[in-house]
Amino acid sequence: MTAIIFGLLLISFFVCAALPQGLDWGDFIISALKGVGPLVAVLAGVAAFFIGFADIQDKKEARREEKEAFEESKKSEEND
Repeated sequence: MTAIIFGLLLISFFVCAALPQGLDWGDFIISALKGVGPLVAVLAGVAAFFIGFADIQDKKEARREEKEAFEESKKSEEND
């Protein structure tokens, strides 16, 4: 949740900074932010990809562990 809020803050900052009269900054600062904005977006996208990939792996592992626990409990019931 914190990552989502941080991402939204970054996005809103870059949108406000890119507006001509958003923060009343000079042309040099605005052009520098416009140049850095796409790089930040790419890095955020890559981070989101890896976080999503790790989440999928965690879910697969949890399902596998649940299946093993279910099979173990089933075997113990059969032995009793």
